[in-house]
Amino acid sequence: MKVAPVVVFLFRDSEGFATAILQALHPNTSSSFTRREDTFDHSLEHYGIKHLKATGSVSHFVDEHGAYMVSIVAMEHYEPPVLACALNEVLNKITADKSSLPTLLVPFLVESSKVKGKIKYLGSDESKPLIFGIPVGQNTDIMQALLNKTQELPSSSWIQHEIFASFLHFVRVMQLPTFFLIGQTSQYLDNKSTKQHEIIHAIGEILASTTGLQFSEDRVVWNPKKESVQSKEPWRALYG
Repeated sequence: MKVAPVVVFLFRDSEGFATAILQALHPNTSSSFTRREDTFDHSLEHYGIKHLKATGSVSHFVDEHGAYMVSIVAMEHYEPPVLACALNEVLNKITADKSSLPTLLVPFLVESSKVKGKIKYLGSDESKPLIFGIPVGQNTDIMQALLNKTQELPSSSWIQHEIFASFLHFVRVMQLPTFFLIGQTSQYLDNKSTKQHEIIHAIGEILASTTGLQFSEDRVVWNPKKESVQSKEPWRALYG
């Protein structure tokens, strides 16, 4: 699975965060980048899963010489335990060439209630969204640039998010240079949708400024679905 040296990795969630980022990131008008679209469809039969495949899309940004500069991978959403199998398969395909591992940039939008520990929560008085940066593996130039644009997550804090936890586990085991961007929202804010839009814009601007792309806020389509507490991660009930 051919990708660029820098890969933005997204998950197609029900609220449309991945779609919003994917649509708003595009070639900078001052660059020679062109956009190429591709898809992937990887079998999961060797995991014992025959009814599903690891599927998704890839947007490549290519320079005038045909070199892949940035890739955006948007993988379909899966529930555990299929999630781990699909993620492992896609990461293995991306890193098939062990001599040239890409740097992964992985943004997440999570509820503030899932960011545990002594951290700063968003409130109505916040003028600028708070984006946490979590580097994993060998430090690269782009990761250093991202560290300067985000806030370090306190060592006493952690994120209770299934997909993030799975991704973190795999990149640590596979020793992949990875940078997580965590935007926290609050389920208690009256203007939740507005705040989420601001966080998406903040994450998009950070990604654009470090990849040579452009982020256009007017291309963001954001229509979050309301989700009841009872509908969140019902599989956890199986484990007490």
